[in-house]
Amino acid sequence: MGRRLDLKVGFACNNNCVFCAQAHKRPLGDRTTDELKKEIANARETCDEIVFTGGEPTIRKDLVELVSYASKLGYSVIQIQSNGRMLSYTNFCRSLIHAGATEFSPALHGHTMQLHEIQTRCEESFNQIIAGIKNLRSLKAKVMTNTVITKYNYRFLPEITELLVSLDVSQFQLAFVHPCGNAWKNFESVVPRKSDVMPYVHKALELAIKQGYGPGMAMVEALPYCFMKGYEAFCSEIVIPPAEVRDASGRIARFEDWRKEYGKVKFSQCKECRYDLVCEGPWKEYPEKYGSSEFVPVPGKKIKDLSSIA
Repeated sequence: MGRRLDLKVGFACNNNCVFCAQAHKRPLGDRTTDELKKEIANARETCDEIVFTGGEPTIRKDLVELVSYASKLGYSVIQIQSNGRMLSYTNFCRSLIHAGATEFSPALHGHTMQLHEIQTRCEESFNQIIAGIKNLRSLKAKVMTNTVITKYNYRFLPEITELLVSLDVSQFQLAFVHPCGNAWKNFESVVPRKSDVMPYVHKALELAIKQGYGPGMAMVEALPYCFMKGYEAFCSEIVIPPAEVRDASGRIARFEDWRKEYGKVKFSQCKECRYDLVCEGPWKEYPEKYGSSEFVPVPGKKIKDLSSIA
């Protein structure tokens, strides 16, 4: 598993999602082509994979140029994270693939137009992302979707999973909302209790398993192992590659360490859990509102290595 560069190209976006974790950074604006090329070149010394993210990278006129530049520098994996709207243009998808993009991660947050668009706050965004996924699959591209779990959609995770399976996505992730940016601003209407979402997460995974999606193909992010009994191998933290993050506000050299030290939190009772040595805990903002009573230690011998879970 190579080290991955998470390159935030800027924070402009053609959606305004109610849960956007980057919304508070929008005043930082977008970075220039030259600035991004310098980042791509400098990071090549330590990274062999790259993810273009934002904001929304596909609204940049220079994205094909940046992808081509990364490809020429020898990045083995080049991923485009996107809200999927611009991917509804087949020729644009074809241009990105020709330039060197190896995988795409569009974000689908509902199985119906109403459910998706009440969260993106943008008309036609549902039809556009569905068209985008179909375009990419018709071009034989690897498609790995992300769905943010919110108060709006958690009861419909099984239906969303059925849609993703029908679209023949290569991989999908259900990611519990990170309560910062717009998600913090809209906490009461956006962030559910983890214990409430779990029956729907487990049902969604059961549907995926029956369709041949095993661990690494179907994943759940930011839901600690104490919530995932019987489905521990589906936690995405097991397979998330080590990464560095670069954006307008600076560089995080080891994001895997940052998540544990600054991004997430553990509780006193976690020391009694068999997963204590490998679990990162929830995003730190969650217990600021909901406390820690939901996090119940799992008894048993301590697990020391993630590979023993997978």
